[in-house]
Amino acid sequence: MLIELKTLKNCVYDVNYFHKLQGFLYNMIKETEYKLLHDKKGVKFFCYSNIFPIGDMKTGDKRNVIVSSPDAFFIKILKNNIEKNFVDTKSPINIGEMQFEVSQLSLIGTRIRNKGVKLISATPIVIRIPEKNYDKYQIPENYRKKGYVYWRPQYSFEAFVKQLEENLIKKYNEFYKTNFEIERIFENFKFIKSVVNHVIIDGREQMMVGSIWEFQFSYLNPKQKKILEFGIDCGFGERNSLGFGFMNVR
Repeated sequence: MLIELKTLKNCVYDVNYFHKLQGFLYNMIKETEYKLLHDKKGVKFFCYSNIFPIGDMKTGDKRNVIVSSPDAFFIKILKNNIEKNFVDTKSPINIGEMQFEVSQLSLIGTRIRNKGVKLISATPIVIRIPEKNYDKYQIPENYRKKGYVYWRPQYSFEAFVKQLEENLIKKYNEFYKTNFEIERIFENFKFIKSVVNHVIIDGREQMMVGSIWEFQFSYLNPKQKKILEFGIDCGFGERNSLGFGFMNVR
């Protein structure tokens, strides 16, 4: 769902708005079938983009945000409630200090071609390597922490790919209650940069280490296409319900 916004006042772009936008979305479903989603452990099966274009705002500027999910009914409920509470009433949306009016809502598809596909992470992909895999991926001793570490470019490239693929397959099987298997999902990778974000979780500020990537595919077989379309809707990597791992198709 594409949400088109109009800025209602001059304001600085808040780079730590993730949990505030998440809070707005949860507020839109609190009286619906999805009211318990906030407290659900594990994957929430939705993701969202940055508020874009990124940059400080003046009154009347246009901004956009995209919310995605493999659950079409979730998107429908969200759209209906935003229309009822903000489009019909012209009430402002407050995301931290940023204030908007909803100009328009529209549904957009995420189908991808079989050939010449390019995906780029619009928000950082967060991958955690569990402590049990430190030796397997040769994580340097001075970087090891109790529980897990976030993937960084100093670590094994194999660790990133393996954890990313396993995460996608696990989420797909949980969502569809199936036993989907695939030998290989990704072909060509281009690492862009590492990104550190500070987000509020359960009232505490936490540091998230993620990375921006470009993924290229010369040809997709039916299994690859199926799980990649799911990943585009759900988000790549972890912490998707905080907006991480949102993917754009080029």
